[in-house]
Amino acid sequence: MRSPQSSADRGYILQINTPSKPAPSFALFNLGFRPFFLLAGVYSLVSIFIWGGVYVYGWPAPRLPFSTMHWHAHEMIFGYGMAVAAGFLLTAVRNWTHLPTLKGYPLAGLATLWLAARVAGWVIPGQILPMMVLDLMFDLWLIVVIFRPILRAKQHDQIGIASKLVLLMLANLCFYLGVSGVLEQGIVWGLYSGLYFLLALVFTMARRVLPMFIERGVGYPVTIKNQKWIDRSGIYVFVLFVFADVFWRNVPVSAALAGLLFAIHTMRLAGWHTRGIWNKPLLWVLYLGYGGATFGFLLKALAPFLSVSPSLALHAFAVGGIGMITAGMMARIALGHTGRDIQQHSRLLAPVFMSLFAAFVARVLLPMIAPSQYLLWLGIAQAAWVIAFALFVWVYAPILVKPRMDGKPG
Repeated sequence: MRSPQSSADRGYILQINTPSKPAPSFALFNLGFRPFFLLAGVYSLVSIFIWGGVYVYGWPAPRLPFSTMHWHAHEMIFGYGMAVAAGFLLTAVRNWTHLPTLKGYPLAGLATLWLAARVAGWVIPGQILPMMVLDLMFDLWLIVVIFRPILRAKQHDQIGIASKLVLLMLANLCFYLGVSGVLEQGIVWGLYSGLYFLLALVFTMARRVLPMFIERGVGYPVTIKNQKWIDRSGIYVFVLFVFADVFWRNVPVSAALAGLLFAIHTMRLAGWHTRGIWNKPLLWVLYLGYGGATFGFLLKALAPFLSVSPSLALHAFAVGGIGMITAGMMARIALGHTGRDIQQHSRLLAPVFMSLFAAFVARVLLPMIAPSQYLLWLGIAQAAWVIAFALFVWVYAPILVKPRMDGKPG
């Protein structure tokens, strides 16, 4: 598949002929990444803060139409994860197709719908229908506005990445049907498949842009190795793994497939490695995040032989593969698409990414070493996550709200 160039590196944006006039100072709804990256950062901070208070410190649980455990899992996948996906794809599809995507009032409407779905469970306690309707309406609207320019431009090679939004919507529907008592296994199917479909989307995003980011960002000539058989086998084995782990629930088969995925992604990481990565926070956070997800496959492969909690592998996927990679992608895209030099980023970015890595260590590695202190490690992981996204919002809220530095639209 042809890898389109990222606008974060090309500085590409559609040229629009408009009369010369001062640019408005408020630019939040100029392009899709702006509101959704800001919403994702704020919501990740707030939701984990609340979850940590309830689970670790015994705060009163909010009156939601489902358990707080399910709320935490659902909102990190279909709340935070879908916001990042919306911001990335609304921006990337504009560059791939050279056709406009949502901006202005329609973009504000889509963002408001996402926010309304998050708030509905709190303001209408005990009622699942309003949250379900709003959430699925957001999913459907996002799918339509992503597919429309892809189909108009006849860029059929982009349908694969966009179709993951359809799978995420179906997983979300399964969850709501499970909560409503309509589908017996709906909650399990929805949450597990939603996590894996989101991870697949993150892997696809990383495969498309990380090699290019490395080649252009390390400061010396380097050619990143990619092999088609790794790309194809990774997709096919992952599909079988999701079926075996989520729907078949066959532990030995899913463990064997996870072992294959660990080997595949380890070889991919080896082909991408060059020492200059470790001098660039915007590169090493993506590389470490990918490695964290790869480690999750190793934990799944060893599950039949180790007495470790299954949640450790899931959080390796969630904190490493999704959390670290999406934070790194949002940080880089926001700089590039606002006309800033990605080499001249805030000094707070390294602490942001180090805090996320600390959350990964505390949530995944330390419970394996000292499981008796599990609650302590969980509290540390949640605190590190909150610190990371508090710093992220502090740095990026002004960037996302203000116009581009170069005066261009977007």
